[in-house]
Amino acid sequence: MNKQRYNQEIRPKLARDWGLKNLLAVPKVLKVVVSVGAKEMAKDKSQVEKTAQELAIISGQRPKICRAKKSIAGFKLARGEPVGLQTTLRGQRMYDFLEKLVKVVLPRMRDFHGVSLKSFDGQGNYTLGLIEQIVFPEIDYDKLEKVHGIEITIVTNAGDDKKGKKLLEEIGMPFKKA
Repeated sequence: MNKQRYNQEIRPKLARDWGLKNLLAVPKVLKVVVSVGAKEMAKDKSQVEKTAQELAIISGQRPKICRAKKSIAGFKLARGEPVGLQTTLRGQRMYDFLEKLVKVVLPRMRDFHGVSLKSFDGQGNYTLGLIEQIVFPEIDYDKLEKVHGIEITIVTNAGDDKKGKKLLEEIGMPFKKA
């Protein structure tokens, strides 16, 4: 999916479905946030670089390192230690990533019957958690040292879950049948 397809096909269809006269009133995807949280990063600095390289390969953009804001003795975590990685995709990279997610990654998952409808946040934003990063075709399983999860948040300006769901369905998101 690309921006052209959104503007020429999806946006006019959604405007007709909702009875909107102005195409600018149709909800759109603002950004996609791809993040990895890993508690091992605080102990092993080389793990940060390896995970950052994987996330850069998956998203096509170098991630930023998220650090602990305060020390937590129960988790053996000191202030300033790396606790995760995050990258925010916008524009063409965002559309390319969404197309890859919908057409390649999700169908590759084991026992996949669609994504849950319960992951909306009330504002039309959708968060999807993947257990393994190996479902992405760019990841070489033989060179992989550690399997970890990835969280993908699709941020829209839909305003409510119903409009957000309809927008993501038009993009091609395979939701579970109720």
